Amino acid sequence: MSRLDVKTPSKVQAIVDQMYRNMERRIAASPPGLCPVDMALNFLSLCQAQTCGKCVPCRIGLAQLNAMLHDVLEGEPDPSILDRIESTARVIIRTADCAIGIDAAELVLMGLEGFKDDYEEHIYRHRCLGSLKNPVPCVALCPAGVDIPGYISLINEGRCEDAVRLIRKDNPLPAACAYICEHPCEARCRRNMVDDPLNIRALKRYAVDHAGNVPQPKCAAPTGKRVAVVGGGPGGLSAAYYLALMGHKVTIFERHKALGGMMRYGIPNYRLPRTVLDNEIKSILSLGIQVHRNVEIGTDITFDDLKKDYDCLYLSIGAQTDKKMGIEGEGSEGVMSAVQLLSAIGDEEEFDFTGKRVVVIGGGNVAMDVTRSAIRLGAENVSVVYRRRQSDMTAQPEEVEGAIAEGAEILSLEAPIRIETDENNRAVALWTQPQIIGEIDPRTGRPSPAVASVPEHRIPADIIIIAVGQGIKSSTFEQSGVKIQRGGTFLAESDTKLPDLDGVFAGGDCVTGPATVIRAIAAGKVAAANIDEYLGFHHEITSNVTVPAPVFKDLKARGRISISERDASERKNDFLCIECGYTDEEAHRESGRCLRCDHFGYGNFRGGRVEKW
Repeated sequence: MSRLDVKTPSKVQAIVDQMYRNMERRIAASPPGLCPVDMALNFLSLCQAQTCGKCVPCRIGLAQLNAMLHDVLEGEPDPSILDRIESTARVIIRTADCAIGIDAAELVLMGLEGFKDDYEEHIYRHRCLGSLKNPVPCVALCPAGVDIPGYISLINEGRCEDAVRLIRKDNPLPAACAYICEHPCEARCRRNMVDDPLNIRALKRYAVDHAGNVPQPKCAAPTGKRVAVVGGGPGGLSAAYYLALMGHKVTIFERHKALGGMMRYGIPNYRLPRTVLDNEIKSILSLGIQVHRNVEIGTDITFDDLKKDYDCLYLSIGAQTDKKMGIEGEGSEGVMSAVQLLSAIGDEEEFDFTGKRVVVIGGGNVAMDVTRSAIRLGAENVSVVYRRRQSDMTAQPEEVEGAIAEGAEILSLEAPIRIETDENNRAVALWTQPQIIGEIDPRTGRPSPAVASVPEHRIPADIIIIAVGQGIKSSTFEQSGVKIQRGGTFLAESDTKLPDLDGVFAGGDCVTGPATVIRAIAAGKVAAANIDEYLGFHHEITSNVTVPAPVFKDLKARGRISISERDASERKNDFLCIECGYTDEEAHRESGRCLRCDHFGYGNFRGGRVEKW
């Protein structure tokens, strides 16, 4: 008999591996709106099955937690069970021998703190808050609530104009979002249970590229009400659009010479072509919206004057000031912020980085935008300095991969400490302190870096670009009575109203801090609805587009079709759009993968879609 055998995967193991993959896909596709207590129990059961069971906290404690959560869901427990769940979880966290048991107990504790109302609803009323809201995942995760299954089905039938009309019901900037949206709608796509989520943004891009000029709907009868919108970015444009459709007279006040906000002054042309943005803004303004450009509130016109002259105000000023790092040499020549560079590019000012060594500090999408812009401006080499790991970057993975493909170097786990200057106070190098990754930060879910026992690192540089975030220019509004929170953001309620300021609303980056275009659009939509109500009306926004009934011809698992890009060696030399868009065949094939959650399953249970708002 042989002492050892070569282990080869058996048929049984292959099936088990496939079961694991299927389970992972199911977890990835867990829709928002499910009972959080039930989800916590399922995760706890999974973790319990993965422990070795040698230590008492895991073997006995996790079983006790499991039983108590079962009791909350299916029994009639005493309210004191919540205290027992908490104390048991804390004991396991303190005494378990390994991270598996600790993590399982922390998960339960996190849920108890995060959705205690759901636990109490089960205990006191024997019902589930989660089951009362079980929406279509992609629609639920789109901040603006766009009817995604609806417009995908229209694309599948070749009705691109109708697809654009349907999108505009909830998002007046379909073209801009088709190019640059971060597509949160894909995160819980139920197609994950079969293969991969739909490429929703690529399908939207196909629709706007093939729809041609889609006329805007007619505005409602004039109401005689006047609304001022401060800020011509995505949030301000969205609010103005819907208010104009409702029949109100809208005027936008913009401090730049062109509208678009961070879509123009924060996103380069190679991601969002200026012609696309300009045409979309022109279409929105065709509703009769007036615009005053180059107007600074507090200098050219006061906040109080606006309140007197208009029936309502919507503040959507965005986050367009740079944040400082507070390191030595930050104010030297050759150091600029990402906001400065991207704003100048947005105003079509010329920059020439030919032969320059450029260092970018930051790890978000803005950092990637300035990195890839510097490459196109002729930089000899571009390095990105980030204090965490590359995998911890907040930038979209495809943006990081694109920057690397175009020649950028990612220097991770390097914390900037000072900027070296020459005798003329010009930056010549960035000094960094190497980091070592540490414990997970519970607030962000990312591991925190700490100083490594390694000497400081000198990175030669001619240009240093700081991309560590944006701030809000709020001092003028604070003097006029707008309440400012820590961090400089406006204090606004969930309906966008400002407390103690009658008729003043605010939304977008100035309330949430720097966020995405689609979130600003969503805030504008909410503000328009609530301003309309405040003014004494109840206008409804509809699309009058009939969504096709689902037709399934092929239910087999198939691969997701990625959008193609121009070759890196070609695209890095210009600011032309890097994406190529779908062909007719690709769009038809990808749109055919939609499972039509609006018609089947819980989507149908709730009526499928919101026809108007």
